[in-house]
Amino acid sequence: MATSGEAIKSVSPCHALSPNTKLGMTLAVIILSSLIPAEHWPAQGLLMAFVFAGLSVAGIELGYLARRVGLFLPMLLIFGLSIPLAQMDREAAWVWTIGLWLRCLISFLAGLWLIHVLPFPELLMTLRNWKCPALLVAMLAFMYRYIFILWDEVNRLRNARDARDFGTASLWMKWTTNAQLIGLLLLRAMERAERTHHAMLARGWDGSPKFLGDDSRKVT
Repeated sequence: MATSGEAIKSVSPCHALSPNTKLGMTLAVIILSSLIPAEHWPAQGLLMAFVFAGLSVAGIELGYLARRVGLFLPMLLIFGLSIPLAQMDREAAWVWTIGLWLRCLISFLAGLWLIHVLPFPELLMTLRNWKCPALLVAMLAFMYRYIFILWDEVNRLRNARDARDFGTASLWMKWTTNAQLIGLLLLRAMERAERTHHAMLARGWDGSPKFLGDDSRKVT
């Protein structure tokens, strides 16, 4: 019987690819999409069909994909609509806007494929092997580590807010308390970051992230 780790690696042919291949394919799709002129939208459509095929082979469910795209589309549409409204040549502006929408959507879907088939720690190790700046890799590692802690903090603040107004506050009061919640979360995040920084310096942090399996961590 295969272990759980082996089962995860054999989910789909996409998961069986090497980390370098996964990251390289994603970057290639994003760069190619950005280089295709807006007038050649059929080529963008073919590229999007290729990305959808990759998502299908990777086993990403349509419902999951629809939820993620649904969160991304409103921001993209609002940003894109501001371009033709501010230009005199509406026809050329609309062509450029549609091309922008297609590029952003293809890049977003390619990113979804990457995070689904490549675990984040492996992505960080691949970026480090590609000689990405150590500061960037460290920032991504800390973001991945502490985003879950901050989310738990948000849930605690929400529970405290609901306990004080019994969930019956008006819309304006909710907006006000949400703004205060964001400010309080920012202060707590800064305080936690300061404590974490001092703790890591006390433990010999040299600015370079370490991963399991590094030769530097092995005892000779």
